[in-house]
Parts: sequence; structure tokens; C-alpha cells
Amino acid sequence: MHAVMVSGGQQFRVKEGQLLKLEKLEAEPGSSIEFDNVLMILDGEQVQIGAPNLKGFKVKADVIGHGRGDKIHIIKFRRRKHHKKQMGHRQWYTEVRITGIIAA
Repeated sequence: MHAVMVSGGQQFRVKEGQLLKLEKLEAEPGSSIEFDNVLMILDGEQVQIGAPNLKGFKVKADVIGHGRGDKIHIIKFRRRKHHKKQMGHRQWYTEVRITGIIAA
């Protein structure tokens, strides 16, 4: 069984036991969270599509920990103008393990 859910403005196709890195969530490591913004459920040949969400479906996950992603380098350069600007960014993330897709 697969589900398509929304977290942090992004859509994820998830199944039970999968590890995900989501945008940082305010949750303690070791706690469990539920995502009730489920867009679609795939169960074998059956497909249920919400408009826009499916009512009564939830995706349950355990929070493993928080971290920061790899550094992304941003370089702004204008030739012949003696202008060069360098910046870097590391995005915070929350790592979760999907424990189940629940129907109400």
C-alpha cells in the first residue's frame, strides 16, 4: 500500500517502513506524528484520489532525528565589473520512518 502525502509544501509517495527527510518539523526525536493531508491511496489495483484531500486517511510516522543537509554554494559573478559574491546554505531536515497508513 502506498500513499501520496504533503509535508512542507512538497508531495511524497510513501509506504510502510520507508525513511524520509522532510523539512524541519517541531517534534522530539522518538515521538510519533501523524500527517492527515493525504492526497491519494494506492492499494494494489485500487486507487483512491482526493479532491484535494482524502477524508479519514492518515500517515503515521516516528521521528528519528534532526539534521542539516549538504552545503549548497551560491555564487553571483559579474564579469568585468570586479564583483563576486559567494554564499552557502545548509537546510535543516527531520528524518522520519513511516510506520503505517491508517484508514478511519
